Amino acid sequence: MTTSFGLAHTAITRDPKIQIPRFHGLRRSHSLLLSKRVHVFSSSSSSHPFIVRAVSTPVKPDTSKEPKRSKVEIFKEQSNFIRYPLNEELLTDAPNINEPATQLIKFHGSYQQTNRDERGPKSYSFMLRTKNPCGKVSNKLYLAMDDLADEFGIGTLRLTTRQTFQLHGVLKNDLKTVMSTIINCMGSTLGACGDLNRNVLAPAAPLARKDYLFAQETAENIAALLTPQSGFYYDMWVDGERIMSAEPPEVVKARNDNSHGTNFPDSPEPIYGTQFLPRKFKVAVTVPTDNSVDILTNDIGVVVVSDDNGEPQGFNIYVGGGMGRTHRVETTFPRLAEPLGYVPKEDILYVVKAILVTQRENGRRDDRKYSRMKYLISSWGIEKFRTVVEQYYGRKFEPFRELPEWEFKSYLGWHEQGDGGLYCGLHVDNGRVKGTMKKTLREIVEKYNLNVRITPNQNIVLCDIRRAWRRPITTALAQCGLLHPRYVDPLNLTAMACPALPLCPLAITEAERGTPDLLKRVRAVFETVGLKYNESIVIRVTGCPNGCARPYMAELGFVGDGPNSYQIWLGGTPNQTSLAKCFMNKVKIQELEKVLEPLFYYWKRKRQSKESFGAFTNRLGFETLQEMVDKWEGPDLSSHRFNLKLFADKETYEAMDDLARLQDKTAHQLAMEVIRNFVSSQQNGKSE
Repeated sequence: MTTSFGLAHTAITRDPKIQIPRFHGLRRSHSLLLSKRVHVFSSSSSSHPFIVRAVSTPVKPDTSKEPKRSKVEIFKEQSNFIRYPLNEELLTDAPNINEPATQLIKFHGSYQQTNRDERGPKSYSFMLRTKNPCGKVSNKLYLAMDDLADEFGIGTLRLTTRQTFQLHGVLKNDLKTVMSTIINCMGSTLGACGDLNRNVLAPAAPLARKDYLFAQETAENIAALLTPQSGFYYDMWVDGERIMSAEPPEVVKARNDNSHGTNFPDSPEPIYGTQFLPRKFKVAVTVPTDNSVDILTNDIGVVVVSDDNGEPQGFNIYVGGGMGRTHRVETTFPRLAEPLGYVPKEDILYVVKAILVTQRENGRRDDRKYSRMKYLISSWGIEKFRTVVEQYYGRKFEPFRELPEWEFKSYLGWHEQGDGGLYCGLHVDNGRVKGTMKKTLREIVEKYNLNVRITPNQNIVLCDIRRAWRRPITTALAQCGLLHPRYVDPLNLTAMACPALPLCPLAITEAERGTPDLLKRVRAVFETVGLKYNESIVIRVTGCPNGCARPYMAELGFVGDGPNSYQIWLGGTPNQTSLAKCFMNKVKIQELEKVLEPLFYYWKRKRQSKESFGAFTNRLGFETLQEMVDKWEGPDLSSHRFNLKLFADKETYEAMDDLARLQDKTAHQLAMEVIRNFVSSQQNGKSE
């Protein structure tokens, strides 16, 4: 049977045995006047602006049997599509906004924060988060964000684990200036936070390959499909004028299609309605083997499937991933996404929409701890979830296609793009662009007119570099500390941390600020037990259990559970396909070595060939590991005391050790730092 969107598949009818409760959005009964002028520019020079007028909201249904709802649901219902009372609160003289407005401004891409290091009256500011599908950042937008950080922020830019910027420290009176600047530079913060689709991930590598280009195009189309339509964002920040690229016709068609009851007819928000989603919603798109996007941690994971000639044919779909949990509430948990099925490439937007609507209609709205889609799937089971999605999709899923093993790809260092140009991936510790590094990056981006991309590992990629530029760019980067990855500690290359203190209101303890010292201590333990410098594990640190840095996928995860205290999670794998488990609670920061030394010592001595630390901990099991920790009396240092592979004699070691202690480092760390800096200066941009 051929459907209305031209694909031949067997349509399915609604199964009368499965009752899908309709959630009508608790719409307000008043009409919404949203006649706004919208400038839409296409890539064609012949395009002209046209007028888009919104229609009135649907009639409010009977709510005599209204279910229990969280207060955020009531804020959304009463907000006139995410406007009120935020629009009024922004006009007051107070440095902050009230609770309903604090919830609503998240949909606009901002969180209200206070500086928790400061005592006395609260010092309010706002964090802004951009929306950059695939992590793509134009030259113009990068330079604008760099300027805004200096003029209105705290002088730094933060690269996030969802391929976006975070700009901290913006005062309330400056919000409109900052937001309008981002919008006018063809950027956006719309939907970077809040109960809707967040930034859509895709591999950041600018490779001129059919599968990568198709994955990135698909990510951008999904982002466009699930962007709010009612204009609240532009009303608030640019007085209703929207400057945006014309959407691909397939996106408009998929959004407007209501052949299977997915839409709110005549609503300014045809997909979201007045209530939007129960909670945040995350999507990632990638190609086989490339797990740079942590595909299994998303509500929807989309994987391009190509034929033997490299032509994309369709997509494998995963559903139900998510990291957030709550301490001491065992009914909350991190969860890996699981296979749902395969769909032809022409159907992807309809499938994504059907999955989102299934969550919109059935996800819990009474208790936000349980509102993510992972809890719906855990409750229903994947078979029931698939059946309901198929009813909104209008057809059956095909069997999941076989995929090769996943690999983590960082895209650091210099690489060919495949179109004659080069790209350079740069490691940025914890994603914090600041100081000399920030100044140098701006100079390079500006001088060579480069576009950039942000990776899901908090790093940055410089794109479209001519070969003649490689040497001067390499030299400039090395001088500001942005070294080739071979000169960066391997532990740092895969580590991630959330911002946490002092600005995040949810943080229980340190993450970003404490991670540099934590990594040095892990490196020191490696040296103590005789592990080689080039050996590494995936370490991730968060200041609370919400999991922004995805610690539950790490081989060694630190999750804040008290002041200067962490849970230790073990069992993730280097390719991010295994979920870690909580090994210990309430480990004080000053006592970490008591846990890490025995774990690393026995990993070195009892591991199988090429066995990762995560695989090792999974194989031995927590009972055995706990016994190792409990009985630990210290390592045998006889053969590793002076690390003779690096130090030729005891005297040199002791002299270096004395100097290192003055800098709060180990002798090995200082020696490697000196060697790396020397080698880097000798390279001076030479081809590697």
